[in-house]
Amino acid sequence: MPAAPSEEQSYRKEFVYGVNFNTQGGLLGGASVRSSRVLDDRMLRFWSIEGVMLKNAKEERINTIIGGTYIDRKTNYAFVLRPSVGLQRILFRKAADAGVQVNGLLSVGPSIGLLMPYYISFDRTATQTRVINVATDDIVNEQYDPIKHADSGAILDRGPLFAGIGGTKVVPGFHVRGGLSFEYGRYRDAVTGMEVGVLVEGFTKRMVILSPGNLSDVDALNRQFFPSVYLTLYFGHRS
Repeated sequence: MPAAPSEEQSYRKEFVYGVNFNTQGGLLGGASVRSSRVLDDRMLRFWSIEGVMLKNAKEERINTIIGGTYIDRKTNYAFVLRPSVGLQRILFRKAADAGVQVNGLLSVGPSIGLLMPYYISFDRTATQTRVINVATDDIVNEQYDPIKHADSGAILDRGPLFAGIGGTKVVPGFHVRGGLSFEYGRYRDAVTGMEVGVLVEGFTKRMVILSPGNLSDVDALNRQFFPSVYLTLYFGHRS
């Protein structure tokens, strides 16, 4: 009979990647990668990087007269890159080739907030004629400004996603995360599982996603701190 596998770590490195869902994002929050190195029988040290989109809870999608859509008062997309370092502790170990392993994770790192202008297609001619003719009218793609584009009937659609990438602004911040991961799989060198936890994040200034057209109300619409609950589905390998 072959010898039973040891319960001690039989690998030195682990690399996983996954998709993220969180209470501050949309249907799909973002994506992440994590690389870990074994320190001892119970502890691993890791670095990770995650990219997510932030949304404002007050966003409202509007249908236009020609069948397009745009988000009322939205002036910027908000993206965040989160490089971090942390520790993972094995709380309950699974059997060598089956079962579920439970890990506790804690990580910290900077948050790199990116505000990219949100563009709309605006019919300048229709503001004068009150009639839309997409074949002949002067239609422009530009950043949405509720004051400049007060005539909502002349907004035809949202603009291309990356049309405003040249005007992206960086907002630095910081985050801390704590979670539990539930790992399962039939093979020692394969990693599959999910991670659930809480993330608290803050920036040096408010992330201006919505603009009310009144500067005195910008702060009331936008936030500087973003606590969230998240779920990450991941898979990868060990060596």
